[in-house]
Amino acid sequence: MDFYHHTGKMALGSRLRKLSERFSEEAVKIFAMYEVPLDPKWFPVFYVLSQKGESSIKELAEIIGHSHASVSQIVKEMTRRGFTTSAKHHSDARVSVVRLTEQGKKIQPKIALQYTDVTKAVDELMSEMQNDFWRAIEEIEFLLDQKDIFTRVREKRKERESQNVEILDYSPEFREDFQRLNYEWIEHYFQIEDTDRLALDHPEKKILNPGGHIFMARYGQEIVGTCALIKMDSETYELAKMAVTEKARGKKIGWLLGQACIQKCRQLGAHRLFLESNTRLEPAINLYYKLGFQRVTGPPSPYARCNIQMELPLVS
Repeated sequence: MDFYHHTGKMALGSRLRKLSERFSEEAVKIFAMYEVPLDPKWFPVFYVLSQKGESSIKELAEIIGHSHASVSQIVKEMTRRGFTTSAKHHSDARVSVVRLTEQGKKIQPKIALQYTDVTKAVDELMSEMQNDFWRAIEEIEFLLDQKDIFTRVREKRKERESQNVEILDYSPEFREDFQRLNYEWIEHYFQIEDTDRLALDHPEKKILNPGGHIFMARYGQEIVGTCALIKMDSETYELAKMAVTEKARGKKIGWLLGQACIQKCRQLGAHRLFLESNTRLEPAINLYYKLGFQRVTGPPSPYARCNIQMELPLVS
């Protein structure tokens, strides 16, 4: 069985590591063939020093894209072999400057020939390929700088799990869930206020009967989130009482609830959607911005915990 054929992209890192190990094994033989007494992993440091003359470890790390610790270890190994030496910087004693020793400089003519031949050999290899491997590496490095694999996988996980989330209209059977979810998150970050109790203990009277709406989110067989629309006037609704239980976060439930509320407001003919929150709740604030809300200054809030008000216009 071809392991990498069957595992596919799941083993991308392992396959690249295998390829890297193959190149490393070839490099050892090539260095030996040219009688260059360097460990191949030292080459980036050697090359920079041969071009610049001297450099600090911090600068070396930045140029070759290695960690400070990795470069420091390489320099120590090269120094033990007599290829580099370190001295304090002439204007800053806190900085050590690394240079090639005379022994290290003697390697340069040999490695120059090796570099020429390796470059031609790699160019030949690339010319035999249908795809430009070198440009592909540059492109994937650029794209990973914009968004790394971990972030991409996490987003796909959220997308997959969000497909199993159901957004339901409130019914009396959800009254305890509505209370539980909201009391849970408020008590985690703040303190329950009298205004909270009025809405949470009497959702029909305080939210639904005056013309509002409540959504519930179900994941699997469990109610894991909720959000309410409170009618403020004939053109304005307040998005309130959004809560998602801790264990269900990361499944885009807040986003789905927010979208459901916005769609409902449009159906009800609302002109704007208003909300109050606290900047301490950074993930929630980021969600509201993604939903299209912008910060506004409204009338004083009945909640002591509120320090930000936001609004989403629903008509142009």
